[in-house]
Parts: sequence; structure tokens; C-alpha cells
Amino acid sequence: MTRDDAAPLRRCTFLGPAGTFTEAALRAVPGAEQAELIPATSVPAALAAVRAGEADHAMVPIENSVEGGVSATLDDIASGDDLQILREELVQISFVLVGRPGVELADVRRVSTHTHAWAQVRGWVEANLPGVEYTPSGSTAAAARALADAEPGSEPFDAAVCAPLVAEQTGLPVLARAIEDVTGAVTRFVLVGRPGPLPAHTGSDKTTLTVPLPDDHPGALREILDQFATRGINLSRIESRPTGEGMGKYFFSIDLEGHLAEERVAAAMGALHRIFPGVRFLGSYPRAEHRPVAVRRHTSDDAYRAGRAWVDGLLAR
Repeated sequence: MTRDDAAPLRRCTFLGPAGTFTEAALRAVPGAEQAELIPATSVPAALAAVRAGEADHAMVPIENSVEGGVSATLDDIASGDDLQILREELVQISFVLVGRPGVELADVRRVSTHTHAWAQVRGWVEANLPGVEYTPSGSTAAAARALADAEPGSEPFDAAVCAPLVAEQTGLPVLARAIEDVTGAVTRFVLVGRPGPLPAHTGSDKTTLTVPLPDDHPGALREILDQFATRGINLSRIESRPTGEGMGKYFFSIDLEGHLAEERVAAAMGALHRIFPGVRFLGSYPRAEHRPVAVRRHTSDDAYRAGRAWVDGLLAR
């Protein structure tokens, strides 16, 4: 079952505090300005609020063009009560370094930010602040706000890496701008809700799933990939994550081009479930780029229906 219009946004949580790139992604969703926006302290906390019914939706980061998948999101949606991805948003990322009042760039000895942000500015930091001490934070905005809210003389660090908007909101002095190592880096965010009707098939869609391996045997990954290759389905992301159940225990997190309403995607999902019953479907939803998915003639819906009709005709003789 699919729906042609998205459910209205009412109570939405996001990785906070205010001013994060995640909030920017959420505010790009139609209707977000009229919804109640609730900052969460972490990705698991945001998703837990949806599972508990305390929020209808959560916006969380899932992938970065520099650092790859966001492990906190990939791991959380792969376990616990089922969740469903309803849409994605892309946000271009740029960072500034803010300091406590009176601090110059040469004075900085301790810096705080989110781990993904740190990975994206590490080269700049090593070149401009060699030997600086890094303190992880729950988000880029949280680091800056902790610096802004600290009593003079009790600051836990000297500077924070955050978005330019947070620098404006906090009033902290900007020590350096555009400090990201890769210009034009993009983070992908997903809007997550409880399971329900799928967003309608648009022809420019993405499907996300996880596939746990019940046992470790040669060719297990090939068995997964074969289900997509033989049906002409392109994968836009695949990565392995530990299940937490012991060394060598992994699941695969996958994004594919297509929608469950398409014959080829439904056939691949059915085949995966036969081989790996623990497969978890996490949603089919429109791609943020709105780029049509190329489907070869022999893997089109018409081709699948024609093949079934031919077989039915043989059985009816």
C-alpha cells in the first residue's frame, strides 16, 4: 500500500540542540514550520521518542559524502522496534571555528565538536592547530552552546567547530571560517516514522534495508548481491556493521535505487527474505536529487508482467 500525500508533520524530534545541520534538514521538509520541533540529545534518543510515541517523526543524519555512514543511525534503525524512512534531505556542510571571548586562534589548545564534524576538519586542524586536544560532543551545536553557556574561567575547552548559523545564534567570536577539508561536502538526513503506508512511487526513489547474516559462510555477500544484479537493481550504498553479538557477527546496510512497488524490487526483497529471513525493510521514499532511476527493458514492470502471463498460459494448457 502506498500513499500519494505525506502525513502532516506535528511533533518532530531532531538531533539538537537548536542550530544543528539536522534542524536545517528538518526545516526543509514541507510543513515543518508549523510543527512542534523537539531537540534530542542524541540520535538514539530521537529515534526512541518516535518508537515510544512521544514524537511522530525524527530527522537524523545517516550518511556523509566524506565520512560515509553515520553509525549511530545505521545501528539504531537496524534493531529494536521497526521504523520507516519517509524521505531524505541533503544539506551542504560548512564549518567555522568559534572561540570563547578573548581567545585568539594561537591560544586554542582544546577543541570540541561532533565526531563526524571532527573527521571533516581534521586536516585543517592539524595544519593550523598542531597538537590541539579534541573533546567529543553530541553535536556541533551542543559544543558551541556549552562554550557559550560556561562561566568565565570554567570553559571545558577553548573553541568549538560548528555551523555558521550557530556562531550567529551564540554570539561567539569566529576564529576561522570554511575550515572543512573537502569543499562542497554533503550530509544526507532521513525523516523517520513508525511503519505505515509507503510514499508513492515516483520513478526517482530509494529503498533502504538491512540484511543480517545468520551464519558466516563463503559467498554470503555474493548471495545478497546476486538478488539485485540479476534484476537490474543498482545499489547506491552498502556497508557492513557489527551486530554487537560477538566478533565476526555483521549485518549489511543497503540503499538501492527503486521502490518496493516496482516488480523487480519486490522480487528481490522476496528472494532475500527466503534466503535471509531476518532482512529488515526500512522504507521506500523519493530521492532528494529527483534523478530518474534507469530501468533496463527486461527488468521493467511490463517485462515482469509479461513473463508471468506467459508462464500462466503454459500452466493453463
